[in-house]
Amino acid sequence: MDKQLKHIISLRENGHLEEANRLMIALLKEKPENGLYHYHCAWTYDLLGKEKEAVPHYEKAIQLGMGHEDLEGTYLGLGSTYRTLGQYEQSRKILEQAINDFPDAEHLKIFYAMTLYNLKDHSKSMEILLNTLLTTSNHEGVNAYSKAIKFYSDKLDQIWE
Repeated sequence: MDKQLKHIISLRENGHLEEANRLMIALLKEKPENGLYHYHCAWTYDLLGKEKEAVPHYEKAIQLGMGHEDLEGTYLGLGSTYRTLGQYEQSRKILEQAINDFPDAEHLKIFYAMTLYNLKDHSKSMEILLNTLLTTSNHEGVNAYSKAIKFYSDKLDQIWE
């Protein structure tokens, strides 16, 4: 990672969002074909509450490509941003791609579950959340009831007589 980008990330992490965004836009003008720069530009727009401005940068970052970890973050950022803009089908599509490409990234599944909730697929949303809870939790109580939680995760609407 170059020195300029490190400086911009530091500004972003320390709450200097307008300056980080301004510098990121300037850096992109110098190197418009850098996927990593587009990703970080989108990130600054998101933090400023300018989700519509973030979307084309996330999309361009994916198109141009970047390292594995940054690509995962780009998918998450784009999927989450689509969701906050009410573009639920686009969110579902990009998050499904992300989960396919990064199956061990449990945090992606949580954002996917939120999108499914918005799409009124409440049962699937809860199933994913419950299974993600089981996969990621070290809580003694959750672990003690893991078999029951797993069993019921896809049977939330079922009634036993």
